[in-house]
Amino acid sequence: MRQRHSPYCSHVTVVVVGAGIAGLACARELVDAGIPAKVVEQMDTVGGRLASEQIDGRWVDTGAAYLTGDDPAFLGRLQTWRIDGLARPWTDTLRGQQGPPTVRWAAPGGLNSLARDLARELDITLGAEVTELPEADTVVLAMPGPQARKILPEAAEQDWSPVVTAILTYAERQWPDFAGAFVNDHPVLATVADDGDRRGDRAAVLVAHSTAAYARQNTDGAALAEAVGELLGISDKPEVVTRFWPYAQPKPEQGGFARYGNVFLCGDAFGRPRVQTAWLSGRAVARAIIQSTDR
Repeated sequence: MRQRHSPYCSHVTVVVVGAGIAGLACARELVDAGIPAKVVEQMDTVGGRLASEQIDGRWVDTGAAYLTGDDPAFLGRLQTWRIDGLARPWTDTLRGQQGPPTVRWAAPGGLNSLARDLARELDITLGAEVTELPEADTVVLAMPGPQARKILPEAAEQDWSPVVTAILTYAERQWPDFAGAFVNDHPVLATVADDGDRRGDRAAVLVAHSTAAYARQNTDGAALAEAVGELLGISDKPEVVTRFWPYAQPKPEQGGFARYGNVFLCGDAFGRPRVQTAWLSGRAVARAIIQSTDR
């Protein structure tokens, strides 16, 4: 992954703004088809909400909790990551889940390791905020709609909800074995995952995600820690690390992606909100660009 200081170069055919899973999937598809593409990302790492960070020397997923798939192409991508040792099936059952069992995938090195794998050998500039449309034949805005509208005001509005993530580290495991849980109808807590089970190292770490209603009023994780303790009967107080995601959960849009002349908008808002949707949306944009180039 190469890093350069210029946010974009005029000779590049396509500039992809955003190095989340949608932007990386788009750029990967373009480059594999022989179309030059440059990725620009305002953060100092790739992945977006496919986020992991090292806390006390171990990787913890602080954004998306897991991956699921039912599209053949994305399932193939998951199997490739499995063969490469980057991902593994984690569980097909979470407490409180509704509907049939669904296989959820985790990554031993954190879900961000999958984004870094997609980013290999791509031309990526990190730490470069884009405030206006880059000069390029085609621009792809791979980001939540509210962020895209700051660059392209005519883009359609999208409805996104925030989430607070609390990483809870305990002195020891004090709860019965479980993979994770949906906490239905709770005012504060939406989901909780056993990160020690998800990582496979039995660490005494839980990761909780808030409801949107809580995140609209709060950005701290103290109430989440208390709710998790009550839910699982944990008496000890954990160390709490909090992350706030202002654009975490989109209201689904239709169409796979949006287009405004030579500008495309893609991401997990274009379908059922999950990582697979973002990956498919980015690839769909790339294929539309490839088709237009072939004419």
